[in-house]
Amino acid sequence: MNEIFCKPESDKRFLDDIDRRIIEMLLENSRMSYVDMGRELGMTRVAVSERVKALQDRGVIEGFTVTLNLQKIGKPISAFFSIDVETYSFDAIATNLAEDPNVVSVYQMTGPSTLHVHAVLEDMGALEKFISERLYSVKGIKTVESQILLRRFKSRGGVRP
Repeated sequence: MNEIFCKPESDKRFLDDIDRRIIEMLLENSRMSYVDMGRELGMTRVAVSERVKALQDRGVIEGFTVTLNLQKIGKPISAFFSIDVETYSFDAIATNLAEDPNVVSVYQMTGPSTLHVHAVLEDMGALEKFISERLYSVKGIKTVESQILLRRFKSRGGVRP
């Protein structure tokens, strides 16, 4: 079990059972009303709202989002890249890729200056253009390995407390 969930409840930085249940409900349905959550938790709407606000203030909840069906919005190509980068340009390349509207995520991975990038694109032509213009032509990128998603079994849902 993750250390964050094993700390004493007296330490306000960590989650209690109510916080965990609120997070579970939000992961299942982030549009669930505070009234409905309160009903399930035996709390008032105001008390639930204060708990959610506190979780946001503490940085436990970073935001609320919408999950889109990428096929239905015209971005059916999901590509993952492992990119080895020269150390002098690591932050600049990572920041630049993170600003690209086709890029879903950019992570620094273990290993010598490795980035892991997930991009979604309209078609194979857009993929080719992304690779040639956004990756191969960038000074400081040493190697690029790419993988194309064939089938998705699970893609999100958050970590359960």
